[in-house]
Amino acid sequence: MNETLKRGISGVIYITLLLSSILYSTESFILLFGIFLIIATYEFCNLVKLNTILPLSFVSSSYSIISLISYYQTETNDYLSNLRERPTELGIDIEQLNIGLLTITILIFIKCLFFLFDNKEQTITKLWKYLYLIGYILLPFIFIVKISFGIKDYNPKIIIGLFILIWTNDTFAYLVGKSIGKHKLYERISPKKTIEGFLGGIVFAVFAGYLISKLYIKPNPDFSERSILIWVFIALIAGVFGTIGDLIESKFKRIAQVKDSGKIMPGHGGILDRLDSVIFVAPIVYLFYQILSYVS
Repeated sequence: MNETLKRGISGVIYITLLLSSILYSTESFILLFGIFLIIATYEFCNLVKLNTILPLSFVSSSYSIISLISYYQTETNDYLSNLRERPTELGIDIEQLNIGLLTITILIFIKCLFFLFDNKEQTITKLWKYLYLIGYILLPFIFIVKISFGIKDYNPKIIIGLFILIWTNDTFAYLVGKSIGKHKLYERISPKKTIEGFLGGIVFAVFAGYLISKLYIKPNPDFSERSILIWVFIALIAGVFGTIGDLIESKFKRIAQVKDSGKIMPGHGGILDRLDSVIFVAPIVYLFYQILSYVS
């Protein structure tokens, strides 16, 4: 099969699956990203040469428990009460849990930046392999789901809008870089990325953020200007941190001496190759939402 056709078909299947799960229900969205997390964990373990049994068990159980606590605490309490035959409440403060998870994620993200720009670092210790697994793989997937709930309830428009921004940034970074790109962004890690492409991707992502707010989110008139500012800022986050996420995954692949993280998507590589941007963007967007909520 022609490589372009193969890439197109797998891309359409991926986008259809993604949008269908997001729009169908909260449960289908949480389930799909749980499956993506398991695949991404398997791919990451192969990249850093970790035995997959313990990591897969850990991330799947952690994702399930945190999802139950975060979105189904009442149902979980009822189930435990019936199981123990007496009233049982977990009594977990979700806001404190989120702050704790976000703090861990941001700290490991900072370490990821040092890892990215460290010219000498070519090996990763076993301890840091597990810490990256937690902060670079597990927790970002948890925050992808959490940002979809916005301030209160599940809102599919938020996560769809975020993916549109990331896709817009990636597409126009490639097109602008290919047409007028002359200055390399970080040649040692990603030879094809250019500064012109990076800036072009951000410009078009910001424009897409404006359109998303006006045409897709459609806030009430009193909130319109603020909504535009919010989505423009999210677009900036997507452009900057999405590119960083892509570079960090490229660093892991360069150390492992592989082109793609996996082969599950013909022509595209693995799940990590498709989600490397969003897993670095999601926690930052979640942090932005918390700051926004705090100052409002």
